[in-house]
Amino acid sequence: MVSQEKNSFLVNLLSGGCAGTSVDVALFPLDTIKTRLQSSEGFVKAGGFRGIYRGLSAAAAGSAPGAALFFSSYEASKEWGTKTFDEKYAPLVHMGSASVGETVACLVRVPTEVVKQRMQTGQYGSFREAVSTIMKTEGPGGFYTGYLTTVAREIPFSFIQFPMYEGLKKYWSEWQGKGGGARPSALCG
Repeated sequence: MVSQEKNSFLVNLLSGGCAGTSVDVALFPLDTIKTRLQSSEGFVKAGGFRGIYRGLSAAAAGSAPGAALFFSSYEASKEWGTKTFDEKYAPLVHMGSASVGETVACLVRVPTEVVKQRMQTGQYGSFREAVSTIMKTEGPGGFYTGYLTTVAREIPFSFIQFPMYEGLKKYWSEWQGKGGGARPSALCG
């Protein structure tokens, strides 16, 4: 039983990491455009369409660990909640589990977001320069600028997304008359 739980945790960790990295890399140019549009310097001075992949190294560095932490924390919390509470509270368990997942994942996501966004707006030319300058000028806390705001932004989204995701997976399994798997999870997610 312990071996199966350990295997399940590893699968969630690796699956989350791969999924998160794939999404972040695919959508990175759109994220750069959004960041530059929101820049106080304005879109053109922040870089316009040039260097659209500037900051990708920071995003990639945090993407897999952040997504892996989210999904492993989410699944562990969901497992505990499912064992602890009655089935009728499943949506609340999923909401709480998603909140735990977001809070834990943001411990990795926020520092890499800070570095990535500053690189996207041209404040720093490299990942190394960004990290060393932030550490020298702001200390470790500089990497967590906006942590609470980010968590407050992410949790409501996950409050909606994950109970729906779990509900769709359950409906799919009942409709098909068999257990879940990768395909239903991907289609429902």
